[in-house]
Amino acid sequence: MIDYLQFCTVARGAEVLGELWTPLVVRELLCGSHRFNDIHRGVPRMSATLLTQRLRKLEEIGVVERRRAEKGWEYHLTTAGEELRPIVVGIGHWGARWIGSRLRADQLDAGFLMWDIRRFARLDEFPADERTVVHFRFRDAPAAERQWWLVVQHHEADLCRDDPGHDISVLVDSTVRALTEIWTGDSDPEQAIRAGGLSVQGAGRNGQRLWRWLGRSVFAPTRMAQRAGRA
Repeated sequence: MIDYLQFCTVARGAEVLGELWTPLVVRELLCGSHRFNDIHRGVPRMSATLLTQRLRKLEEIGVVERRRAEKGWEYHLTTAGEELRPIVVGIGHWGARWIGSRLRADQLDAGFLMWDIRRFARLDEFPADERTVVHFRFRDAPAAERQWWLVVQHHEADLCRDDPGHDISVLVDSTVRALTEIWTGDSDPEQAIRAGGLSVQGAGRNGQRLWRWLGRSVFAPTRMAQRAGRA
């Protein structure tokens, strides 16, 4: 644990939030993940052991409370934890404005990208009276993360790694970088299609309906404004 040995509350607050992975664990809780496995899906490169340690520490200091659920335990932010929302969101917008730019190869992660898309997809924009299945194929992802299916029905989304066996509504064939840069606001679909990093079959010309359904990252508008010179 970091210990600055100062009474200043900036130092003492940083001792909690400055530990490796802790801000991202809080981010996952703020995004609505409560079960251990769901939190872990948002930080896939963090070991389960370390995640357990961080959750335990956050519980000890009163940021998180563990609740008995129907199946196992759930983790929920306390009032103190909820007060971290503008801080964490502010860091995200600051990063989008000043650090965004081109991502390194080791920062690309198909699994985290799909998990982020799944939880922030605009479910109300999908057809209400039918099942929509979006099949994502990543050309350059590791074999275990090369294919994903986003199934949306009755305003609920399910993300599958194995073929659910339903008819495909939209096929997205992409590099991990191309779709990530669209999601984060560093690129636009038309730009990625012209460059050959992305193709979309279904959902209208250049997948127009798809982008209305998926939207973009919560921080993408800040990044897009920065690119346009408005921030």
